[in-house]
Amino acid sequence: MKGLDAAGLLAVDAILREAARTEIMPRFRRLAAADIRTKTGPLDMVTDADELAERAIAAALTRAFPGCLVVGEEGCSADPTLADRLATEELAFVVDPVDGTANFAAGMPLFGCMAAAFLRGEVVAAWIHDPTGDDTLMAARGEGAWLAAADGSRSAPLRVAPSAPVGAMVGCVSYGYLAEPLKSHVAARLPRLAKTWQLGCAAHEYRLLAGGHIHVSLYNRLMPWDHAPGWLVHQEAGGHAAHFDGSAYDPARDRAGGLICAPDKSSWDAAWGALLGD
Repeated sequence: MKGLDAAGLLAVDAILREAARTEIMPRFRRLAAADIRTKTGPLDMVTDADELAERAIAAALTRAFPGCLVVGEEGCSADPTLADRLATEELAFVVDPVDGTANFAAGMPLFGCMAAAFLRGEVVAAWIHDPTGDDTLMAARGEGAWLAAADGSRSAPLRVAPSAPVGAMVGCVSYGYLAEPLKSHVAARLPRLAKTWQLGCAAHEYRLLAGGHIHVSLYNRLMPWDHAPGWLVHQEAGGHAAHFDGSAYDPARDRAGGLICAPDKSSWDAAWGALLGD
């Protein structure tokens, strides 16, 4: 991959790990009230850890990959047009410094530090770092997905769960941001699956998907820092994902249309029928 070889994959992993060690974990369960703020509403939170980690990651990526564009969640809060450049830049990174900010602020160890690399609009690499476990779920286009431990060792290639009938499916269904009447429609159909829950953290939900621990996920809001990393990891682990209407998801351009992830196309069809169908 031009601009992102094996050494580049490891370099980005090292950057996320360093930010987690120096900016995120020292503030975990040590935040004062003044260190936590809201952005667009009471459910849209940001902490000092989010902002400082993003600055550190952006600076390190720019040093390691001169000329790259860095699109961070917090930076886009100030300039939403940054994300529009993902489709055209030669090399760009999206960064979610603390995915699961509400969990982080509450002292729950369910948060992640995520990044994805785009080459001319195509997602080619992804990283989902778990600061509490100090390991990183990584994927490279056409090369699979794997878990990298702190000592640099790799797991065997990750694979999604085997297909299962709807009544045996488990998954993470994030229906809170759906508009009515679809929100109530989906909520009423959750019992058709064996079990569903929400972690409040896409990083860990995508880890569950890629590791074969759950079958399905459903999302409505599609900000690229939330889904580009996990989408590639899921794809490289063998999964199938598509918008609610069945069309392909483009992380560089799509912000709406919903997203369902499943082990394969037939499982996707079954999950769609159970949750969105009549």
